[in-house]
Amino acid sequence: MPENAMPAFPSVEWFQTAADTLNKSDSFKRLGTCDCEMGVQVDDDFYEVDFEAFEVKEVKKIDATRAGALDFTLVQPYDEWKAMIQDIKKNGRATHNFTLNSLDLQSDREFAVGKDYNRRDAFYRFNQTFQEYFDGAANFETTFAK
Repeated sequence: MPENAMPAFPSVEWFQTAADTLNKSDSFKRLGTCDCEMGVQVDDDFYEVDFEAFEVKEVKKIDATRAGALDFTLVQPYDEWKAMIQDIKKNGRATHNFTLNSLDLQSDREFAVGKDYNRRDAFYRFNQTFQEYFDGAANFETTFAK
């Protein structure tokens, strides 16, 4: 992607830009390592974000079958993801009802979905790392597909 291009959400380019932003920050130094295969579901689209030790190692588009094999998948409709990203851009980080913790606790639906509770526990164990991953969106412009 050209340096000045604005990645569209949702796309592999958007999730990779967030990964690059986190990898360049001091987050892993402050928060420690993170080993997790995280999924993100936006309506019918699925993405995988692989955290390994002190970096986001890989980002890719996947299908629902692969998402079911990950540690967990964060599930929200497109409009709710868009609102979260807009809040992050406006405030420099997620605020109030837009933090991952708030989304998980206040949703009527399951937010962090995973078949194996022990693996899904990574969402809680590494929550601040995942929050900083999404908060990185404050540092780049996002266009929205819809």
